[in-house]
Formats: sequence, C-alpha cells, structure tokens
Amino acid sequence: MPSTLLKISPNLRIKVLILLVFLTGVSCSSKDEPPINDGDVVEPLQYVELPVRSDAIPETTTGIPHQQIDVDLVPEVNDEMFRRVYSLPGVENRASVVAPWQALWLTEDLNIGVPDAIIGDREFAHIHADGSLHIFLEPDRALAAIEAGWAVLHPFAVQRLDGYDGFIMLYTPQSIDELNVTFQLIVDGYNYVTVQRILATDYYN
Repeated sequence: MPSTLLKISPNLRIKVLILLVFLTGVSCSSKDEPPINDGDVVEPLQYVELPVRSDAIPETTTGIPHQQIDVDLVPEVNDEMFRRVYSLPGVENRASVVAPWQALWLTEDLNIGVPDAIIGDREFAHIHADGSLHIFLEPDRALAAIEAGWAVLHPFAVQRLDGYDGFIMLYTPQSIDELNVTFQLIVDGYNYVTVQRILATDYYN
C-alpha cells in the first residue's frame, strides 16, 4: 500500500489516508460498542402449576349468555375475591360494557400490551352475579386451566371466532383455597394483557 500511495498526487494521497483511517475507526467501533437496545425486554410469563380442582365441574350453558347452572357463591369468599381483584394496580370496579356485571377495568395509565385480550374498551374481565367470571388468558394457560378443572371455554372460543383464543369462564370459587387458584388465574390474565409481572401472593392480605 505505501508504494502505491507514492505514485499518486499528495492531495489524493491525503484523502485516501483519511478514508482509510475513517473506515478503520468504524470497523473497530462496531465491534467494541454494545448492540443497540430497542427497548426493555419483557420476561416471558412464568406460570404457577395448577392443582387439579377437586369439586365437581359445574354445568354451563352452551350459548349466550354464557353462565353456570345452579351454582351459588359463598359470600365471604366472593367478598375476598372482590377485595383482591380491585387491589390490583390500575384496576377499577366499573359496570361491564356487555351486561350488568362488574368489570375489571384498566386505568388509562396502564399499557394494554395485548389488545385482543380485551373484552371491550378497557375491560379485561368481568365478574358475574354468581361469582364466576369471564377473562382472557394466554391460550396455552387457558387450556391448562380447563384441563385442571378450573375453567371452561367461552362459546365464542369453542366456535373459534377471531380474537377469542384463550377466552374462558372461571368457575365460582367455593373456598379460600379455591379462590387462591382462581385469583392466580386472574393475575395471569392481568399480566398477559398488561405485559406486567406481578405476583398473586402479594395481594392475599
């Protein structure tokens, strides 16, 4: 390279040297600098293993409205469920957009990371008068809840309508032990739609 540079004019030689220095600098910097960070990396959802539900599986309607048949709530368990769900960050108790039920409504300061997991507006779940509730879960988690006896697919999910993957009804919890599992699944749905990673156990008391 030096002998080649001697054969060209001084001005051109300087330009070539400057270009070589620039290219060498770019090459070194691309190796030394860390990769560009495009934003925070969200950790995958980590799910708690679900116990198999010991109570009999409630019967449910197969059409709309989708509801349980002949299931009564336990007042103290239902009260505790309401206390827990409306203690979740950014969750308000509002009327449902689809029927006279109690919605779990996300406040404006919460990001909706999975718009398909919203029932309507900012409602990500609602509680029925009998203590059961509809909610979206990540589809694989919804299947695990069904297999363990805690939930049933909503008819729209059974019909494979677009946007209803993972839409389930959680059965009415009949004890605090059952509520712990139901609430875990509610938190799973909350984390899924908001892309957060809160722990259900932080809201037990």
